[in-house]
Amino acid sequence: QVQLVESGGGLVQSGGSLRLSCAASGASGVSLDYYVWGWFRQAPGKEREGVSSISSSEGRLDYADSVRGRFTISRDNTKNTVYLEMNDLKPEDTAVYYCATTGRVWYSGSDLLDGEMYDYWGQGTQVTVSS
Repeated sequence: QVQLVESGGGLVQSGGSLRLSCAASGASGVSLDYYVWGWFRQAPGKEREGVSSISSSEGRLDYADSVRGRFTISRDNTKNTVYLEMNDLKPEDTAVYYCATTGRVWYSGSDLLDGEMYDYWGQGTQVTVSS
């Protein structure tokens, strides 16, 4: 069983930056190096939205159109940690941000921004952007 813990959320003014982290633990005997990681967010009254994902080899990076060019996903396999660098934040970025991971096999046609692809989820961290 993999446990994920997000951190780095907070209150920031419009145009500011935050860096979210998601650390995995509990993967005894399992290498997370080959897992896909994703960041998702959910604002009040809205559906969950896939924000970004990163494949095992970092050969594939996906971003939602709403964050492309402003957010950057990265991973450190030595620390079993994934990051989301968020720049030029806007009030519409306000949401609870969740990280997720999966060891499932994926294909070139897989939608890695679909939450149904993921098996393990963190508890979420609040990001609030004031105007």
